[in-house]
Amino acid sequence: MLRAFQEKEVIDSVLRLRSELDAADAVVIGAGAGLSASAGFAYTGGRFEKYFGDFAKKYGFKDMYSGGFYLYDTLEEYWAFWSRYIYINRYMDAPRPVYQDLYELVKDKDYFVLTTNVDHCFQKAGFDRRRLFYTQGDYGLIQCSRPCHQDTYDNEDMVRKMAESQGYVIDGDGVLTLPEGVVPKMSVPAELVPHCPRCGAPMSMNLRADDTFVEDEGWHRASERYTEFLRRHQNLKILFLEAGVGYNTPTIVKYSFWRMAYEWEDALYACLNYGEAFAPDEIKKKSICINGDIGAILNQLKPT
Repeated sequence: MLRAFQEKEVIDSVLRLRSELDAADAVVIGAGAGLSASAGFAYTGGRFEKYFGDFAKKYGFKDMYSGGFYLYDTLEEYWAFWSRYIYINRYMDAPRPVYQDLYELVKDKDYFVLTTNVDHCFQKAGFDRRRLFYTQGDYGLIQCSRPCHQDTYDNEDMVRKMAESQGYVIDGDGVLTLPEGVVPKMSVPAELVPHCPRCGAPMSMNLRADDTFVEDEGWHRASERYTEFLRRHQNLKILFLEAGVGYNTPTIVKYSFWRMAYEWEDALYACLNYGEAFAPDEIKKKSICINGDIGAILNQLKPT
């Protein structure tokens, strides 16, 4: 009986969200790691073991995040880990079309995307890059580790060479594979380690981890476009659609969406999350919370 009630509640919420999507003048999407997890970008389990089993055996960490924070003895080993990490999470496509399904829902709307994700999935799915604000960086960019200046640099060619130097190959579909019988190297040649073109310091990832994070010109332009989008739509019927946002950095998306939903008269807040869909009491009447796999929810939201 309880399960039947819960299923009906989800169906009713999906129908209401579909109606609100149609009626909204604009949609602001706020996305977190749960959206990419639903798309198949898992950082643990079989995917981790496939590409980082050797690192896991040597150092004992059990997921990619932990490996990304490990203090390796050499830059050659650091970049061996990170080149694999970057390639599979930035230059390979997600296994499931969750981002494409989300794009189909909003492509004809006036939309903007605010995300803490750094895997470029929105742009690969067709979202207009001028309507995207990646607040926490991009796996596809590197920067001076000091940093001595505020520029970032594309890393695709570098990452490919590093991955291939370890014994991996990139097939015709862009998938990183290890030929049968090959044991991957756990370091890259010293000449492939990137150094700052200005001061000579080692380069690092353009990911927000501390106060060395570089907010380059593109970051600031995106921030300005997002601020302007909110300003222009403040008095219109706007839907804040949050997808897969947890509590690691809640102030960026979740708390800001709650505040605007509370303060703006015609704003509605929607939260799609696997087990953590929630809205505070102050905006409950202006909220739609749906617990479940985001990919499955988006599939239900498709127009019939």
